[in-house]
Amino acid sequence: MNVNNVALETVCGITSKLPENTMPEIAFAGKSNVGKSSLINCLINRKALARTSSQPGKTQTINFYNVESKLYFVDLPGYGYAKVSEETKAKWGKMIERYLKSSKQLKLIFLLVDIRHEPSANDRLMYEFVADSGYTPVIIATKADKINRSQLQKQLKIVREGLELPKDAILVPFSAETKAGKDEVWEIIESMI
Repeated sequence: MNVNNVALETVCGITSKLPENTMPEIAFAGKSNVGKSSLINCLINRKALARTSSQPGKTQTINFYNVESKLYFVDLPGYGYAKVSEETKAKWGKMIERYLKSSKQLKLIFLLVDIRHEPSANDRLMYEFVADSGYTPVIIATKADKINRSQLQKQLKIVREGLELPKDAILVPFSAETKAGKDEVWEIIESMI
């Protein structure tokens, strides 16, 4: 898709009412610092519409980006090692759960994991949670530029086994630096909408 017009349209906090959108929604989930904002910025050809940060846990809201008045990218709060209280983490979890269970337009969920590491317990929990919510997550293995090309298949196998993915699960290696995987991600999005 040729992207020229993108706007951050709605920001939902813990107590906000979720919007009742009429266009398809594509959600992005992943632990803090896995590269959700970088992926979104890459897909929409922007440097910093989705705010990136070296501090994990920056996204503490559900952010709805209107893309070309055709669909929404939905950036979910990161989970994992953000320096926030357990109570706040629990509230984020409830917020994500409420979104997954109530959105009528959610068509696809991308679950991002860092290709350099075995999926964490939180990654596995999120994968199971998304699957239990009735969705088949597409796995994006981020930071692919940080490993040698010769390591790619080995690392993808570690991700596949770590999440116990079914044989037909879609797993896309991606790099915001080199844009590797960008076209494939767009093909998946376009096939769903």
